[in-house]
Amino acid sequence: MSVLSVSRDEAVAILTLDRPERRNALSTELVVALVDALLEADEDPEVRAVVLAATGPVFCAGGDLAGGLQSLEEGLVRAEHHRGTFGRLLGLIPKLGVPVVAAVHGDALGGGCGLVAGCDLVVVDPKARLGTPEVKVGLFPHVIAAALQRVVPRRRLLEMVLLGQHIGAEEAVSIGLANRVSAPGEAFAEALAIAKELASKSAATLALGKRGFFLAADLSYDQALEVLNGRLTLNVLIEDASEGIGAFLEKRPPEWKHR
Repeated sequence: MSVLSVSRDEAVAILTLDRPERRNALSTELVVALVDALLEADEDPEVRAVVLAATGPVFCAGGDLAGGLQSLEEGLVRAEHHRGTFGRLLGLIPKLGVPVVAAVHGDALGGGCGLVAGCDLVVVDPKARLGTPEVKVGLFPHVIAAALQRVVPRRRLLEMVLLGQHIGAEEAVSIGLANRVSAPGEAFAEALAIAKELASKSAATLALGKRGFFLAADLSYDQALEVLNGRLTLNVLIEDASEGIGAFLEKRPPEWKHR
């Protein structure tokens, strides 16, 4: 039985966490399936955006505690490697050329909250809850802290992780963990609409821009300016840039070649 459902809506790949009986907890199998599906979407020239969604009442309850998070039967090194797969997933998303939009309903807790933080854009249902409750079971959200630190202000994040707090949809937007709150029950529809709007842009421009954005994020100001100046030089040389400028001057819609 598949733990991840993959479908298409025009140029948008839809990846749906499909372990509702386990509240979409992040097993190694599910994390590997996500990595594989994201890489496949990024390599497919017909896919220009991704929506990450989930089945059932919960978006993602976090790491699968009952599914072997603490198991050392395979040895400490192998167990550590398998747990590291989730970190590799979070590290992969910024490197993809396709933008990834999360559609969050219900709870997104622990690793689920980290997965949300790792996505490029996030739409949350008004009833969604996000949080880091790991400390309540004697764990600290070590890996997801790397993703959360990039979007949530430091003191607010420290309060969340030390107290194991849950936050609502409106606060998730106010602290930068989400982009917008949807109408009730419409998180997926609104995320899909955003993804389709992204897919209407030049895929080449978005890929170059997204990768450059994250590449420069951890550099000093002067280094970032230099790196992004090089990205601009590449951008003006791609075919879609010529088409876009020409279309603007001729007052017509651009016809993207996505290259």
